[in-house]
Amino acid sequence: MTNTTLSESQKAPSFCLPDQTTGTICLKDFRGKWLVLYFYPRDNTEGCTREAREFSALKEELAKEDAVVIGVSKDSVSSHQKFIREQELALTLLSDEDTSVHRQYGVWRTKKNYGKEYMGTVRSTFLIDPEGVVKKIWDNVKTPGHAGKVLEILREIKAN
Repeated sequence: MTNTTLSESQKAPSFCLPDQTTGTICLKDFRGKWLVLYFYPRDNTEGCTREAREFSALKEELAKEDAVVIGVSKDSVSSHQKFIREQELALTLLSDEDTSVHRQYGVWRTKKNYGKEYMGTVRSTFLIDPEGVVKKIWDNVKTPGHAGKVLEILREIKAN
């Protein structure tokens, strides 16, 4: 069950966002490949760092499955550059400062912390097939071991 506005087997919403190299990356750039698109709250925080490191560690294994991993947060391009450099990440990170893509994917939602409500990123991952269709959604992700689970599900889906 997921609380995102998207559902599995739907076409993934199109987007173009700046990456850490100040280039622009678009969903259409991944036609013909599997895309692991993950949304995370903030650079250089404990859970987000763990998730990014796990995906970085599995980059080659995912590449063998013809999959690319892209992380998205509302942090700036310069924040992403620093995060990648300091954590030695092997990832492409996209900057969605106005949260427009977060909203398209339904991950910008009301969160609660210590009795206060605020808008924020709900950690979520979307597995998008080579035709641009959402095949699997992980909503409200817990980071430990998540990247490995994504790889496992990708292999299962491809085998069927």
